[in-house]
Amino acid sequence: MIEVRGLTKGFGAARVLDGVDLSVVRGESLVIIGGSGAGKSVLLRSILGLERPDGGAILLGGQPATPQVRADFMRDFGMLFQNAALFDSLPVWRNVAFRLMTSLPRAEARARALDRLARVGLGPEVADRMPSELSGGMRKRVALARAIAADPRVIFFDEPTTGLDPQRAASINALIRGIVDETGATAVTITHDMTSVRSIADRVAMLARGRLIWQGDVAAMDSADDPELRGFVEGRPLA
Repeated sequence: MIEVRGLTKGFGAARVLDGVDLSVVRGESLVIIGGSGAGKSVLLRSILGLERPDGGAILLGGQPATPQVRADFMRDFGMLFQNAALFDSLPVWRNVAFRLMTSLPRAEARARALDRLARVGLGPEVADRMPSELSGGMRKRVALARAIAADPRVIFFDEPTTGLDPQRAASINALIRGIVDETGATAVTITHDMTSVRSIADRVAMLARGRLIWQGDVAAMDSADDPELRGFVEGRPLA
């Protein structure tokens, strides 16, 4: 579904990505981990076309990411932003149905929004509230409903549990895993939360010093020999 070959990206003298090779197969849930400043967000933004790489190649659906290929790809993707990124001036249902309003009648778009809200555990009484009236966990759920509103084939999750207490984070993790299993969507998540990794991932890739230093099934993560990976997974203090 997504392939990255030898990707490089720098900002001034700082080399953030230094030859990243990564592939994401259809229907899998890949989680990219790494410390702050490791380049996780830059890698995600490069895949989405929000950053222009300095070198390397990105393939989407097996094709080089030309403007037309990327446009076709973006019609089938959803995104859960780190801080929900809801539109404060729109009620909940309009946030969820934002992309649908250009292609569906208003009543049908609202019905779809209510259905997606139900799938993330929110009732119709929430639909006409404003984002400012929601708790942090509810805002995340609304953002997740928006991410799946158009039945995307690929969903990106940017630090999906940041700022949530452990119980609400567990709820979001369970929702994400359930949606991926239910829909068969391909999922790419970036996080530093190891609880999320164990809940969401089929496969894990660790980014450090601009390169992927380890990739493997989530079940193999705890027994991997790489000391940097083990230190991160076990939460050891940095030397």
